[in-house]
Amino acid sequence: MKTRFFFDRQTVLVLSFLTAAAVLVPAMNGLAAPGSALHLPDHIVPLLGKYLCFALLALSVDLIWGFCGILSLGHGAFFALGGYAMGMYLMRQIGPRGVYSDPILPDFMVFLNWKDLPWFWQGFDWFPFAALMVLLVPGCLAFVFGWFAFRSRVTGVYFSIITQAMTFALMLAFFRNDMGLGGNNGLTDFKEILGFPVQAGSTRIALFVLSVAALAGGYLLCRWVVGTKFGKVLVAVRDAESRTRFLGYRVEHYKLAVFTLSAMLAGVAGALYVPQVGIINPSEFAPASSIEVVIWVAVGGRGTLVGAILGAMVVNAGKTWFTGALPEFWLFALGGLFVFVTLFMPNGILGAAGDLWERSSQKLRAARSPKPLTHAAE
Repeated sequence: MKTRFFFDRQTVLVLSFLTAAAVLVPAMNGLAAPGSALHLPDHIVPLLGKYLCFALLALSVDLIWGFCGILSLGHGAFFALGGYAMGMYLMRQIGPRGVYSDPILPDFMVFLNWKDLPWFWQGFDWFPFAALMVLLVPGCLAFVFGWFAFRSRVTGVYFSIITQAMTFALMLAFFRNDMGLGGNNGLTDFKEILGFPVQAGSTRIALFVLSVAALAGGYLLCRWVVGTKFGKVLVAVRDAESRTRFLGYRVEHYKLAVFTLSAMLAGVAGALYVPQVGIINPSEFAPASSIEVVIWVAVGGRGTLVGAILGAMVVNAGKTWFTGALPEFWLFALGGLFVFVTLFMPNGILGAAGDLWERSSQKLRAARSPKPLTHAAE
């Protein structure tokens, strides 16, 4: 009974879809002939991997917003911090192959006349340490930030505003060259990861499969969290925080735990994103990026987990098409989509599809049910 949520229809569909993607994308890229209609070009593989990373980021937002009522407009900060942690590891792997051939200092540090590697870069030449930082840096920031915010009972729009202020402050800080993180240009020109060339087709396929696995693992983790007693308390906090507090639950502890977990999921998404797109810079901290994530969740269906994945996929696929065909209209289309969903599909695509299915099922049952017999009056 405790694991029944692993076998519901939505979970089976999500895992089936991700399994099919993990099999079909490498097959279509590596086995199908280049001239075939089934062939998947090399540049599409990292693009699909990027969508998966965005889906994991949306999943992390849905966990706190959809099930606990915490609307964070700063989750792009945790995504970017995870990306920077991975980017620092990738920069340390360049070594003497950089433009300035320095075996220790990255090119931007040599250009800025840095003499020594900063203390916070130490250890990033070791992958396990970098992987640990991918989780710890966003998690620690979320824990400290949430500790003060939730203890002060900052909720609603006020919490949203301070999370947006947080990511904006980080963006301004990371733009500074004296931060030692690449300034405006960020971190780029990566050569290899774990000894494998980043640009190689096999490496991109491996990163795509890892993104699939991370999304599947993140989804199962979130399903487990919301299916436990802990998750039931989160929903109670969302629906009636004061009453939940009156019943004796330490609401701030539940909020802090789920907020920290959500930030760590966002950090993993950022870490997988960076080697697939080849760059990480302060623009990832932009408040607009965090607002976009909220739109993905709203479009797909808040409080469903599956809707977050669906919304991220649909909106980003639309963004790719719009920015290629009609780049000047993308922001208008995004704003219009959000307004349309808010007015006509408040439960998102998944909720609208569920309502349509329910109405169709009711009509079908009504048509099949036997009509009562009527007798003529004697």
